[in-house]
Amino acid sequence: MKRTIATLILLVLGTGFSQAQMLKFGVKGGVNFANYTGGDISGVDFKTITSYHVGAVMELKVFENFAIQPELLYSTQGSELESFGDQIKNELGYLSLPVLAKFYLTSNKLSLELGPQASVLVSERNEVDTNDTNSFDFGLAGGLSYKITNGLFVSGRYVAGLTEAKQDADVKNSVIQFSVGYMF
Repeated sequence: MKRTIATLILLVLGTGFSQAQMLKFGVKGGVNFANYTGGDISGVDFKTITSYHVGAVMELKVFENFAIQPELLYSTQGSELESFGDQIKNELGYLSLPVLAKFYLTSNKLSLELGPQASVLVSERNEVDTNDTNSFDFGLAGGLSYKITNGLFVSGRYVAGLTEAKQDADVKNSVIQFSVGYMF
């Protein structure tokens, strides 16, 4: 009887430990290089702005070389608009939810990430008062991530907006992100 109880306890503890290895949480932050793409507005040039992103990461290991990685990020995007010599900085703050398929390429260190990203506009800072920004942004994210240690990682990603960032302007968000993070 004691042996059966001890075996059950070890089995439960072992299952819990293996489940913990499949699910990890972390934090990340980094720099954004954001701009608008598309749209042909006469007399207006779009210039890249440097901004940031920060948030939480979760990795759910499904198979040995495959995981699902949802994230919850605050990300500033937008563009600097140059029109007839005037420069106007348009900085948009989004709460973003990328859900990425993560394919490990080499011994669980280097991975390819690809998936959709839904974002909701939570703040807007313009040098000119406008109300033409769409409150929802949908995009496709893809990039690479590398685990330096068991917890520390770096990643690079491109997010291509698929919906219009500005009403009636046919411009979309375009962001290159470089991140540093830590998984617990």
